[in-house]
This record gives sequence, C-alpha cells and structure tokens, in this order.
Amino acid sequence: MHESGKTLLKYGESRMKLVQYYEPGQESGVGIFQDDQVIDLSEVMPEVETVNDLLYVSGTARLSLSELVERAINDYEGQLTGFSYESLDVTPDVGVPHLMVPIFSPEVWGFGVTYKRSAEFRDDDAQQTIYDQVYQSDRPESFFKATASRCSGPNAPICVRGDSNFTATEPELAYVLGDEGEIVGYTLCNDVSAWDIEKANPLYLNQSKIYQGCCALGPALVTADEIDDPYDIDIHCRILRDDAVVFEGEANTSQLARSFDELNEYLYRDNLIPAGTVVSTGTGIIVPNDLGLREDDIVMIASPQIGVLSNPVQQL
Repeated sequence: MHESGKTLLKYGESRMKLVQYYEPGQESGVGIFQDDQVIDLSEVMPEVETVNDLLYVSGTARLSLSELVERAINDYEGQLTGFSYESLDVTPDVGVPHLMVPIFSPEVWGFGVTYKRSAEFRDDDAQQTIYDQVYQSDRPESFFKATASRCSGPNAPICVRGDSNFTATEPELAYVLGDEGEIVGYTLCNDVSAWDIEKANPLYLNQSKIYQGCCALGPALVTADEIDDPYDIDIHCRILRDDAVVFEGEANTSQLARSFDELNEYLYRDNLIPAGTVVSTGTGIIVPNDLGLREDDIVMIASPQIGVLSNPVQQL
C-alpha cells in the first residue's frame, strides 16, 4: 500500500481504457483502466488532470492518446499507484473516490434514425413516413444533445422530465472527436429522451432531448486504435425495476446504415466543432411502449469492448 492510501500497480498490455475519477481533495483525476485496476496518471503526467487535458497534450505532440500515455509510462521511473476498479465503481459521493464521465465534453451531438428498427418504430399515423424518409435520405438526422453539465457519469442519476409521461433509454455507441475531426476514442451513451414529447410534434425534439440529466456517458473512453472494428460492437441494455429485470435488448453496430465518416461530414458542415465533442450514433435497441423509465429504475448498458454503464433513474 502506497503512503497515499492507493495500491501499488503494474502497467500491462491489455486494451487501453481511460477513465476520469473524483478523489476527495483533488476534484478529478485520469486513470488507465485495465485488468480490474485503475492506474493513476497524476504522478506520471502532473500536467494532466482531465481527459480533456490529455487530448490537448496529445494534439500538441501529434501523438495518439495511447501513444502519449504509453510513452509517459515508459519514461516514468517511479512506482505506479491507483485503485481497484470496483472501489471506484460506486455511487458518487464527495467523501469517496468514484468514477466520473470519461470526458468533460463541451458539446454532445446525436444522430437519429441510423438503425432500421429506429426508423420503423418512430413512424406512426401522426407523422407518417417522416422518419423513414430521413432513413432513406442523403442527409441524416442530427441534433444538439447536451453540454458537460447535463451529462451523468457511471452510477449518477439520469432523469425523467417532470412534464413527460414516457421517457425512454436509448443505448448507443458514441465517439469522441479530436481537434482535427479525427475519432480519438469510443464510449457508451444513454441518449435519454422524452418520446411522448417528440411524438406529440417533431418540432418539440429539443425539449425531448435536452434537459438536466438527459445524457449518460461512460464508463470509459477506449482509444480508437484499441477498437479492432467499430462496426462490430455488441451493445446490450437491461432495465432493473425493484431488483427484477423488466427489459433486455441488444444490437450490434454492424446494423448501422451510415458510416461515422458520413455523420462527421454533415456534423462539420459550416459548423465549428470543438475538440472533445462526443457524437452519439443512434440506437438499435427500442423499448416497448409500456416501459417508460420510472424513479429508482436502474439502466445498464454494456459492451464487451468498453464496459458497463449503469445509472439510476430520477424523476424531476
């Protein structure tokens, strides 16, 4: 045990996942999550307090995130310390270390109707064909989703609007953009949406999508060079209510109808996108019409490559 109370750790060769965590007296820290441990980078890279800092340094050095971190660790002569992942994967509390969002994204953008099932679900008699038309058109549906203050990290609440009677989880793969528009990493996103508001009138989309606790990100940012094929990622979702599973669903990003290059092409058109922006790529998992989120539900989104993002539900 290190004098700081952290555990002595060893850096391995497994998939690089970056996490942000809160530590009392430190506000935020960056760690490498591998083999059920989180290696603290604060002593290795004192100038880095957030993944945003890491992204800036990597851009300046013209190195990928993984290249930058590996070089820093290889040059470090001290003893690596950190935490067990289990000790950080807890309900956020100012008195204990815990996971945070994997990046403080200045902007979160979303794309919709990117999976065929999503297009079929959203069409109904009130708005015949509009979503199906978007699915088939050259121009995708895009929308502004959140800022950092509206995003929840692992184990932090996601929210249901006070004026919504049917708010649903939308489990999605998301990617993070660098300062030149390149994809630097991947994470999971819960694009929480008030479907009843959106279906009442498509012009209400912003009210359906953007509000306190409308977006969850995590648990980690997996660097882009560690994902063998981003178009072959399994995404699983489970909703727990009173300790019972009330919904399970799954999708694979191979079912996406649009490439990430195509999404970026439209995102960047006459639009200034800051480094660290998160782009959520749409959902292929659709919950039933009678399964809106309720207070104290637990939503779990999982991917073998990224991890498990779990959030309780809070009614506003």
